[in-house]
Parts: sequence; C-alpha cells; structure tokens
Amino acid sequence: MQLIKSSADVYLEEADELLSKGDVLQASEKYYKAAEEAIKILASLESGPSSDWNAEKINRTAFELSSKFEKWIIESWGSAVALVTVNLDIGQVKKYREKIVKLVQLADERLNKKIVERG
Repeated sequence: MQLIKSSADVYLEEADELLSKGDVLQASEKYYKAAEEAIKILASLESGPSSDWNAEKINRTAFELSSKFEKWIIESWGSAVALVTVNLDIGQVKKYREKIVKLVQLADERLNKKIVERG
C-alpha cells in the first residue's frame, strides 16, 4: 500500500527547495505552514475534521496535543512560530527545520496508520 503524501509534506518539500536556493524568508513561511498542517492533521485524527481554524485555535490545539502526546510538540510549534515572527539566519532556520520535520513525521505516521486501519 502506498503511503499518503500529506499537505504538511508538500509544504515541507517546498520549504526545503526554497531554503536550498537561499530564500530564507519564503522557506520559513513554508516551514510554518508545514507545522500548521501537521497540527491540523493530528487534531483531526484525534477529534475529527474542523474548518474553523484561526491562530488562537491552532495555538490551543498545539498545547493540547503536547499534553496528549509529548512535550516536544509544543517546542516544534514554537519553532514554527519563531520562523515567521523573527528574522532568522539560515543556520537557525535549519536548526528549527529539524523540529518541524519531526512534527510532520508524527502527523504522517498517524495519518497513514489510520488509513491502513481503515483498509
């Protein structure tokens, strides 16, 4: 069975491509979107889909997921927020990228597990 490529994966790939071209600002925005999509995926797997997302709800959801899963989730989300609120150099972006990748991987693993369970 082929694994599903999530929206978070797409943003992550776009961010990596932008970063490889030296476009730190655009890459940072895409990394943020990858983390945001990962949070939404995890939340939808826990409590069903939602369409009324805003900054407050995403922040609250990240905290809830962190208490349900592991504390590093909130650190990953914090990294994503830093990427779009602070002008970071390429080295810092690469460091924060690793935390975003971990979050996206968790969302992908849980999403694909759910798909396999459904058959």
